[in-house]
Amino acid sequence: MKKVRKVVSLFLTAVLLTSMMAGCSSSAQTAAAGTPATDSAAPAAASGAEDKVIRVGVICAMTGGSAIYGEGAQNAVDMAVEEINSSDSEYKIEIVNGGKIADDAKDAKQAMNAYNKVMADGPEALVGSFFSSVTLPMAEQAAKDGMLLLATGATNSAVTLKGDTIFRNCFIDPYQGKMAALFVKGKGLTKVAVIYAKDDDYSNGLKDAFIENCESNGIEVAYVGECMTTDTDFSSQTAQAVASGAEFLYYPCFLDTVPLFVGAARNAGFTGIIMGGDGWDGSDTTGLADKFEGCYFTNHYSSEDTAPAVVNFVEKFTAKYGTESLNACAALYYDAMYMLVEAAKNGGGTDTASLVAGMKGMSFTGVGGDITLDENGDAIKSIVFNTYVDGEVKWSETLDADGNLVSSAS
Repeated sequence: MKKVRKVVSLFLTAVLLTSMMAGCSSSAQTAAAGTPATDSAAPAAASGAEDKVIRVGVICAMTGGSAIYGEGAQNAVDMAVEEINSSDSEYKIEIVNGGKIADDAKDAKQAMNAYNKVMADGPEALVGSFFSSVTLPMAEQAAKDGMLLLATGATNSAVTLKGDTIFRNCFIDPYQGKMAALFVKGKGLTKVAVIYAKDDDYSNGLKDAFIENCESNGIEVAYVGECMTTDTDFSSQTAQAVASGAEFLYYPCFLDTVPLFVGAARNAGFTGIIMGGDGWDGSDTTGLADKFEGCYFTNHYSSEDTAPAVVNFVEKFTAKYGTESLNACAALYYDAMYMLVEAAKNGGGTDTASLVAGMKGMSFTGVGGDITLDENGDAIKSIVFNTYVDGEVKWSETLDADGNLVSSAS
């Protein structure tokens, strides 16, 4: 095992015996038993360099309304592990929990059950989850346990601030809001409206960043409206957005209400661009194809991007699993497996301490583009803008972190 945790005893003989026996338990197992694994620099790392196998616990929503994300994640993880383990890579990957992703059901309590389940299997690193609300409590516990957690879609800026063993390969909410504002500026628009869910941290984060960056770029925020995540009627807010004279409408909410909102906005007479964040990915456009014309959303990747890494991923994934679960979640979990291999190379071992050292400051190119991890463990990366044509999601363009055009569909 990778790390040794010494237990203090009142008697010297007990200390010696405990020290000899502690080598039989990994820090992950110790943490799962309720003792924080803070001895990340313990000398047993040499055994990790010998076995060359990274034991990984993976967590995502496998049931409930977000199960399509978990399906994509499981398929992507399976594909990545198969590729890595059949290649000439010095380091291999073993997924704990029998190779299966532990289900967080997009619920914070269930997420902690999933966390404890995979921790009991002795991982050196954890990957997940896709939603900030379930990742935040896991990140807090992982930091206490000294466990590496690589988040894969949790865009809340507080996630990586939980500790220095927490990283992510997705962008953060303020970045999405900033890039949406730069998109508005690039289109030469001058007046916008925002409608956001006041009971949702994700929506609030994007809204705040969007407004701040609009104002700093001389773009008038003509109307700000509120809703709730459970609302089904947006007629009042959208009517006020139209009355404000806005040319652009920002709706940074999750996919379940997006069809209702877009329909209400178009019915209210709004003809301009409507945009959301990555929470729009997977929105149902059935019967609303004409209303989704002129809608956009920011995302972590597009399956239509012509970058070689994307083309390779999409071709392999589609051949194995079809396109139903080919989403951004799948792409992020796929990249996460390769990032852990890169971390082992950088850190010189598969124990948690080496992997953490190897993650810090990492530069990585994958399906999600060129990524550099900053001092907080956040990904500085390009961002994709997708649009809709005949109700189908289509890639529009990709911008770098400074808002410059990297590539486009046209």
